[in-house]
Amino acid sequence: MGTIRKKTIKGNNYYYYVESRRIDGKPKNVNQKYLGSADALLKLKNQGTVPLQETALYSHIGSYGDVVLLYDLFARLGIVDIIDAHAAKRKQGASVGQYIMVEAINRAVSPSSTDSLQDWYARTCLPSLMGMPAKTFSSESFWNNTAISIQQIEAIEDDILALIIRKYDIDVSEIIYDATNFFTYIDTMADCECAKRGHDKAKRNDLRTVGLAMMVTPGFSIPLIHETYPGNRPDSKQFLTMMGNLKKRIRKITGKDMTITVVFDRGNNSKDNFDYLIDGEDIPFHYVGGLKKNQFETLFAVDKSQFTPLEGDGQDGQSTFRMSGFEAYGQKATAIVVDNPKLREGQLQGVMRDMANASNGLEELRKRLIARAEGDIRGGKAPTVESVTASAKGMLSKEFMARVFWFKVTSKKMTANDKEKDFPLLEFGTNTSILNEIIDRELGKSVLFTDRGDLSDGQILTSYRNAWYVEHGFRQMKDTSHLSVRPLFHWKDERIKVHIFNCVLAFRLCSLLRLELDKKGIQASTDVILDEMERIKTVDTFFGNPDKPTKVQTFSKGSDMAEKIIGIYNLKEIYKVR
Repeated sequence: MGTIRKKTIKGNNYYYYVESRRIDGKPKNVNQKYLGSADALLKLKNQGTVPLQETALYSHIGSYGDVVLLYDLFARLGIVDIIDAHAAKRKQGASVGQYIMVEAINRAVSPSSTDSLQDWYARTCLPSLMGMPAKTFSSESFWNNTAISIQQIEAIEDDILALIIRKYDIDVSEIIYDATNFFTYIDTMADCECAKRGHDKAKRNDLRTVGLAMMVTPGFSIPLIHETYPGNRPDSKQFLTMMGNLKKRIRKITGKDMTITVVFDRGNNSKDNFDYLIDGEDIPFHYVGGLKKNQFETLFAVDKSQFTPLEGDGQDGQSTFRMSGFEAYGQKATAIVVDNPKLREGQLQGVMRDMANASNGLEELRKRLIARAEGDIRGGKAPTVESVTASAKGMLSKEFMARVFWFKVTSKKMTANDKEKDFPLLEFGTNTSILNEIIDRELGKSVLFTDRGDLSDGQILTSYRNAWYVEHGFRQMKDTSHLSVRPLFHWKDERIKVHIFNCVLAFRLCSLLRLELDKKGIQASTDVILDEMERIKTVDTFFGNPDKPTKVQTFSKGSDMAEKIIGIYNLKEIYKVR
C-alpha cells in the first residue's frame, strides 16, 4: 500500500508517493514518485475540478490515413532510394526522391498545383514524419530540385518495374496498350514541343494537348511503361514508338526474353504496326485487336446459324463465328465475330432514340414548310430544295439513320401575295426492312482478330475486353478527386514530363495497394480506398497555459474498412506523429 510522505529540504516541504515492502525483515521503499510542493498539489487538485472543455485551447487536424498509407508503400518499396540513385541531390532541401514522393502522394489523395503543394503538405502528417518544414516544398524549390531528364525518368521507371515485377510476381505476358491526351492551359505562343493542338479526346480542340501512351497489366491496371508525346501525333504513329520502347526495355526490366501478347483497340490498326509486331527485329510480339465494321463488312454479314454459343460463366448468351487464315493488314490471322445480345439491346436503345429524334425533327421541318407554303409563316430566308435537303441530311447524320429513313424534297407552285412561287415540301418515312436487317446483321456484333490461333474464342474475347483496364486507368487519371493529371499549366517540356511521371507513379502505387488489399480480402476501387482512409485524421488538442500548452494527440475514427487497413499495415504504431 502506498502513502504520501513529506520531505523537508532546505526549509522547503516536498511531497512523495511512496510504496514500501519488508525485505529481509526490514521495511524498504520499492517505489517512490515525486508529487511536488503543497502549492503544486493544490493547483493540481483545483484543475481536477475544472471541466475539461474549459481547459481546451484549440485543436490542429491533419490528414493522416490516406497520406500515411502511400507514405508507407514508398518506404516499403524503397522508391525514394531508387529515385535518388539516378538523380543527385542539391546542397539544400529534400532529395529528388523526397520531392517526387510528396508530389506523388498529393496527386493521389488531393491533386493540387505545385503552387499549392506547400500549403497541402503543412496540413498533413508529413512534416512530422519527414522532419522537414513546409517551406521546403514550395513550388520554386520543387522545380529547382526535380529537373530530371527523360533518360533519368526511364531509368527510374525501369528499376521500379524490375522491383515490383519481382516482388509482386506480376505476369507481363499480356500487356494492354492505349493512348489518350489531356488538354492544357498553355499559352499558344509558348515554346513547347509536348503540347500541340490536335484531336483532343475531351473535345477541347481550342487548347493545346499533351498525349500519354501507357501499357498496363490486366487485373489491377498496373502501369508498366508510359510515354508523354506531342498532342498532334496520331495514335497509330505513337503505337510504333511505344512498341519500340517496350522491345528495348522489356528484357532489361524482366531480365529475360518474354512471349508477349499486346492487346489494343481499333485506333492503332495499320499495316506498318502489324508488320513491326510480327516481323520486327529482336522480340516478336503477338497481338489481339479489333476490326472496324467498314473495313471488313463481310464478316458482319455472316448468318447467325453459323455461330457457336460460348460456354462458361459470364457469357450471357454470347456466340461466335471463327475464321482461320483471315488476312488483315498483310498478316494471316484468326478472326472471330462475337454476337452479344446485351450489346445489341443497348445499341438498339440508342438506335430507337436516334430514330425518335430524327422523326421529330423531320416532322417539324415538314410542318414548317407547309405553313410557309400556305402563308402562315412569312419573313426570313426562304427555303430552297437544296437547303431543305441539307437540313434533312443533317437530321439523319447519326449512325444508321440515313439508311433507316427515306425522304423526298419536292417543289410545288403556289400563289402567295398574288404571285405564283415555288415552295419546297418534304416527305419522309422509315425503311422497316432495312431496320430489321441492321438489327439482325449488325447490332451486337464485333470482330476481333489475333495471330494467336491457339487461343479459344473465349480467351480471345477475354483478352480484348481486358483493354478496359487501361481505359479505366485513363478515366481515373482524368478524375478531379484522385490521381488527376489536370489541370496542367506547365509549359516547359521537362516539367510536363516530370508532372506526368509523378501522376503515373501515383497511379502505379495505388494499383499495387489495390492488389495487396485484394489479397487481404478488401476488394475496392482506388477512389473508395482513398476516400475511406481520408477520414482518419490526426487530432492534436492543446490544453492549459496558452504560453506552454499540453498536447494530447488522438485519431479520428474511421470506417470499418479504414480501421482494418490501418491494422493490416500497423500504421498507427509504425508512424507515430510527434
